[in-house]
Amino acid sequence: MTHPIRPADDHDEPALLRDQFRQLLRYRALLVTGVVVGLLGGAFLALSGDDTYTSTGEVQVRSATSDPFATGASADKGINIGSERQTAVSDTVGDLAAATLLKEGDDVTARKLLMGLQVTNPPNTLTLRFSYTGDTPEQARSRAEALANAYLAHRKARTEESIDNMANGYRAQLKPLEEKRDLLEERTGVDAADDVSSARANIIVSISELSRKISELGALDTTPGYLNKKPVAPTEPSGPGLPLLLGLGAVVGLALGLLLSWVRLVFDPAVRSPRELVRSLGAPLLGTLPRERAATGTLLAIGRSGSRLAEEYRAVAFRLAYDPSFAERRRLLVTAPRGDNAAASAAAVNLAAAFAEMGRDVLLVEADLRTPSLARDLGPAAHEVRPPRWAAEEGDRTWPAGGRSNVDVPGSGAFALVAGVPADNVPRALTSASVGRIVAEADRPGAVVIVLAPPVLSYADAVALVDRVEGVMIVCDPREVHRSDLERIREIIGASGGSVLGALLHPGRGRLGRADRRPKSSRRRTGGGPPDGPSTGGESQETGGDPTETMGLRSVTLPGARR
Repeated sequence: MTHPIRPADDHDEPALLRDQFRQLLRYRALLVTGVVVGLLGGAFLALSGDDTYTSTGEVQVRSATSDPFATGASADKGINIGSERQTAVSDTVGDLAAATLLKEGDDVTARKLLMGLQVTNPPNTLTLRFSYTGDTPEQARSRAEALANAYLAHRKARTEESIDNMANGYRAQLKPLEEKRDLLEERTGVDAADDVSSARANIIVSISELSRKISELGALDTTPGYLNKKPVAPTEPSGPGLPLLLGLGAVVGLALGLLLSWVRLVFDPAVRSPRELVRSLGAPLLGTLPRERAATGTLLAIGRSGSRLAEEYRAVAFRLAYDPSFAERRRLLVTAPRGDNAAASAAAVNLAAAFAEMGRDVLLVEADLRTPSLARDLGPAAHEVRPPRWAAEEGDRTWPAGGRSNVDVPGSGAFALVAGVPADNVPRALTSASVGRIVAEADRPGAVVIVLAPPVLSYADAVALVDRVEGVMIVCDPREVHRSDLERIREIIGASGGSVLGALLHPGRGRLGRADRRPKSSRRRTGGGPPDGPSTGGESQETGGDPTETMGLRSVTLPGARR
């Protein structure tokens, strides 16, 4: 095509994400495998694990205070709840709880006891939540309660120890003051100087202050906290149940499937999207053929009423007819990248029928001289006619001047067919003067010549025709063709003097369809042809891409076209 190809917008993130997601969905087997593995893993965890029970108790922490009802008293005075949480899971608390449980007949070590304990602190509270997970409901209850009580006992002992240390310190300061006071009292009767009386008064004040502090320490309320919620024996096992584990397993399995699909996508050499096909081939996407079960066994889709496949072929024909590159020469070479050429055969026949509907004089040339099959596939629709005048005058009865047929299109007219015949020297036959005269018939007003060639990467037949038929259309399955193949086709055709007009996508038929297309052993093969020949039936297609990514119509009239 002469118009520029619209490049992919690398900054269109929503479109790229949708495109990548569609590409990942191509590997449905990996996605299903990941989900199944996740479900099996969740079921295994749910059914193989032993039931455990969790009992919870809540402790409200408070600091020692002399008057908890005094104005301005703060309950969190001197409390660092993070440090208290660390104390609750310390070995000291574990040893105290283990000693208490041993008296009740539960012989467990402090380390094992602490393994089942979880202490949390609800936000903006002075509450510690003791959760213990055990093998039985009663074990979980008793151990949670023992740990909570051990924490309160440890905190109370620690508070009382701090009070005793402070009181002893005050008493140590009080003793020398009392001795000095007694000494001054003895000197009071001997010397009544003012300085002695003043010193004695100061000592008495200091002694009174220390005595008051010692009295306040002894009056402190050392309650470490309250067990607001006593642990009870749970009635049901803890932990996620079977439904939750199955749900988590499905989510994890889906993530695993997406990861595997992404890895498969990264290393997949096939074309992953129509956008990538356009970028690799350097030509627009002409159309995407739908799948029609009714098309099985019939090569001509044009002429069947209500056929989506026929409408897509008509759309492709109109896009080609209004393209300046094709309208200038009216020659089209139809071929496939490699492998089976059945889809290209069906495309060539239906495009010829579509151009015949448009009132063109269409000549379809089957240049596949290794495994020719169009005459057999069209069957009764093809009627043999006389060869062209120049062939009759020269007495040339070889291909392509030897025979010609008219193919009737129901309700649409007819087009001429030059069927291929097996040749011993295919390159010589394709480069003969007769081929040049046949292709030159496109120079007549209103004429269109379509040439069907073998796969361009399997044989050099298509390359030998490019100098005569400049416009090339590639018919391929996006799931099977590789990006490197498309780039190589673009380079080969460009170096041969031709141009790729566009690509026509069709879906693959699967293993069963490929087995049905294998030729019988009696089929003649010449020139080292491939073992698999063209299909004997029509295309059975399915939409495989975005039909909007096709070449736009252009209002260009064919030179000499009849109206």
